[in-house]
Amino acid sequence: MSDLAAEAKVSEADAGHGIRFGEAFRVWLRVALLSFGGPAGQIAVMHRILVEEKNWISESRFLHALNYCMLLPGPEAQQLATYIGWLLHRTAGGIMAGGLFILPGIISIMALSYIYAGYGNVSFVEALFFGLKAAVLAIVIQAVVRVGKRALRNRIMISLAAVAFIAIFFFNVPFPVIIIAAGVIGYIGARAGRPEFAAVEHGGGKKTAAIDGMLGDELPDHVRPTVPRALKVSAVWLLLWLVPVFTLLIAFGQANVFSQIAIFFSKMAMVTFGGAYAVLAYVAQQAVEHYHWVGPREMLDGLGMAETTPGPLIMVLQFVGFMAAFRDPGSLSPMLAGTLGGLLATWVTFTPCFLWIFLGAPFIETMRGNKGLAGALSAITAAVVGVILNLSIWFALHTVFRQTVPVRSLLLSFDMPVWSSIDIAALALAIAAATAIFRFNVGMLTVLAGSCVAGVVLRLAGAI
Repeated sequence: MSDLAAEAKVSEADAGHGIRFGEAFRVWLRVALLSFGGPAGQIAVMHRILVEEKNWISESRFLHALNYCMLLPGPEAQQLATYIGWLLHRTAGGIMAGGLFILPGIISIMALSYIYAGYGNVSFVEALFFGLKAAVLAIVIQAVVRVGKRALRNRIMISLAAVAFIAIFFFNVPFPVIIIAAGVIGYIGARAGRPEFAAVEHGGGKKTAAIDGMLGDELPDHVRPTVPRALKVSAVWLLLWLVPVFTLLIAFGQANVFSQIAIFFSKMAMVTFGGAYAVLAYVAQQAVEHYHWVGPREMLDGLGMAETTPGPLIMVLQFVGFMAAFRDPGSLSPMLAGTLGGLLATWVTFTPCFLWIFLGAPFIETMRGNKGLAGALSAITAAVVGVILNLSIWFALHTVFRQTVPVRSLLLSFDMPVWSSIDIAALALAIAAATAIFRFNVGMLTVLAGSCVAGVVLRLAGAI
């Protein structure tokens, strides 16, 4: 930690951008407390505060960093905060920005997990989460529309999104395969000079942003990539990530629930690309169908918790880890086991996020303006729209229908709804939430609160 302290002192004392470490702490805390609404809302908050209000970073550099973060496994909004914090105040700034971004969510999800585990079978709590699930469905659909409007700006991008949806929904093609294929197509298209793959340009502020003024034409030492620095960063963050995993395996073996949590979420941190919405499709397959840690509806309850609290939606994984250990506590009390399971899931999920940024960001900064990279990132963004659409349909199947029938053949692999099992109350709430969001532009928190109240009212009326 001495290196981090030294970096903080350097940043505080002689950084040319004029943004002191204490001021940055207050701004990043504000960003964290306002980071509701999933990645689209969180990125919008950062853009408004960092680009428009504070003028810390230019529009073009913000989008360059965002496109890199969307290429990484894990939550792009948290990684974007880490990236910008690193540009401002080196490693200490990245840890501060990325850590603060998830801290409110850790505290909130843990508190809600206690309530859910202790009182989840009480009718009032069930009704509360019944309403949440309907609102979450509408919010996920809104995410499809928001990202789609920006990414699907021509027929080729629309086609990429459609192919990605068909591949993951009907044929269960792994998400990394879809991402790699889209990236290759985008890279080749951009190198060939196809305008459809050009990066999206957005207007930004006229004044030189603080970070851009600090970096100038020549990258400073902490931004310039070097092999010794890359090796040091890899060693430190791999040890922080993997030592707890191997310690659990050696101490308790692979069959222990804590070992399973450590292995599963470590693997998830490496293969789940496209942010929280894409992550959930993978987690649902494994945590629900393979490990049986939670049920499909409990996954939706967990997402409802993440939607109502600040921080990344991927914090739902803390809830999954909590419930897994809570139901298999061994010699520990269930609540203590759940707490440790939730924190373990969070640690192995987010520690790699810092590794990806601190290792890769210096190289990405040297590649600004590369047309091939910009084309690859644009194509990947389009493919992610198709994956989010897949998730919205998965949510709809498990929210509006009480039963689904798996369709499995040589190639096809998807769930078919049982139309006679439709839940009229859930459908009505989902339509009402969607109408409030799309027709009347009602805020997300208002919709979530209203849906919770509606769920309780329906419970009292005997409708659910």
